[in-house]
Amino acid sequence: MARQIDYYFTTQSPWAYIGHALFEDVAKANSLKINYKPVFLGEVFAETGGLPLAKRHPARQRYRLLELQRWREKRGLQFHLQPDNWPAHPRLADGVVLAAIEAGQNPEPFVRSAYKAIWEKQLPLGDEATVTKLADQSGLPGAKLVARALSDEIGAIYDKNRDDAIAAGVFGSPAWVLDGEVFWGQDRIELLADALKSGRKAYTPDV
Repeated sequence: MARQIDYYFTTQSPWAYIGHALFEDVAKANSLKINYKPVFLGEVFAETGGLPLAKRHPARQRYRLLELQRWREKRGLQFHLQPDNWPAHPRLADGVVLAAIEAGQNPEPFVRSAYKAIWEKQLPLGDEATVTKLADQSGLPGAKLVARALSDEIGAIYDKNRDDAIAAGVFGSPAWVLDGEVFWGQDRIELLADALKSGRKAYTPDV
């Protein structure tokens, strides 16, 4: 049986976008089964003491822009630091991910496409026509998934992901949970790779 990892993220997260390709490479190299678990980050912040960007001290906001530039260069990406149409409410695009999973389809091509749509192409991910087109281009039935994404049933799964994230100790995006051990932030992917390579037991706060 393939080893599993829970991937908590939102399609609105620049850090999830920055680390996504590298994480997918690590997962593939280690034959991991990925459980894609989009979450509404605003609610996770509210429960775990985080602040939305607009409410952070100006020094933290300025430092974030520095870090985005550093990691843009480090990961070899080209994206806008403050793209048009961001932030948008993540419910629609995140919901398409969940609807794809429910339908037994691989959501990864859409996840990758959604990240690029925001940060590289500056497209509106709160717009149904845009998201439908992105899903279609990812090989998914866009109209069907967009309609399902806004259903109460998908909303309930979205809420459960939030609850699961908080219960697991997740407080930001992206975060990966491997055997109960949380790896938060795209700059922890190398540490995740090391843990997989070594085969060590999961670390816990109980030392």
